[in-house]
Amino acid sequence: MKKISFMISAVGISLLAACGGGKYAATEKVYKQKAGEFAQQYKEAPVKGQLEKVATADKEWIASINFGIRKPNYVMIHHTAQDSLAQTVKTFHSARAGVSSHYVVGRNGKVVQMVNDLYRGHHAGAGRWGNDTDLNSSSIGIELDNNGTTDPWTDAQVNALVSLLQYLKDTYKIPQANFIGHMDYAPTRKNDPSRFPWKVLADRGFGFWYDDVLETPPVGFDPKLALRVIGYDVKQLDAAIKAFKIHYIQKDTNTANLTDEDMKILYSIFKKYL
Repeated sequence: MKKISFMISAVGISLLAACGGGKYAATEKVYKQKAGEFAQQYKEAPVKGQLEKVATADKEWIASINFGIRKPNYVMIHHTAQDSLAQTVKTFHSARAGVSSHYVVGRNGKVVQMVNDLYRGHHAGAGRWGNDTDLNSSSIGIELDNNGTTDPWTDAQVNALVSLLQYLKDTYKIPQANFIGHMDYAPTRKNDPSRFPWKVLADRGFGFWYDDVLETPPVGFDPKLALRVIGYDVKQLDAAIKAFKIHYIQKDTNTANLTDEDMKILYSIFKKYL
């Protein structure tokens, strides 16, 4: 009997451990609670929610049949500047830090999703790309586990990223031009992802790269105008040039000087946005 009782107790403990949800049970509970609150807002008829806040007596809720949910139109790529995927997960569980991305891709190719594609992540911050000043609301954020200085970009990580990008592009019909880096959007604050193999992505249809044979820009070619057409915020032109160089030149990125070769590259990229 003692043996049977011990076995029953052991099974009970195992079941309790399984029901506990494991290592991330606490954060999963918070996620589900917030998702439930958002779902309730979506279900709520405007006459009960938004419309009741409008200061007019004559108002009515009449449902349209034509509407949808948030559709991501950009993908923004980052590097974590941390030591491991686990450290990044911990950061994205910190209410004090207040940051997140939809996906984190590890150095070994592991892909971790942390925010539903249709929710607004907190990864972009202040910045501008074209006329858009709130890419948190219109983009998917992808963090790549890399310290930003010496870590190599592994084949496993890049291949996993390419697979993820293909899914996102196909699912949400994201234009080729709309795969950008954090530094492109926030050139005065960010330099990530640095040293990144953007050409590998561009060759697969995620963003653009310059032509193998480069043309000399025509007389009067204006680099400031070209950068603005591509999408860069040129209010601080030096920062925009440095961000462009981090993305496409990948050398002498601490200077805002554009060599003749740099100008040819800029002209090549500029033409792809016309």
